[in-house]
Amino acid sequence: MENYDAVLKFFQEATEPVRASAVVEGTGLDKKEVDKVMNKLKKEGKIVSPKRCYWEIKK
Repeated sequence: MENYDAVLKFFQEATEPVRASAVVEGTGLDKKEVDKVMNKLKKEGKIVSPKRCYWEIKK
């Protein structure tokens, strides 16, 4: 659950939409783990994509 919290916190603190690679760099987690958490956040409706390949917290 701590990986989930780390990725969610990263999105909450981001000032603009970010790519998955920025989340990997910002959290220090493995890319596969970030992808898994991001998929969960998408299904929960917590992050949205304002443009292709970029993600942000749902406002």
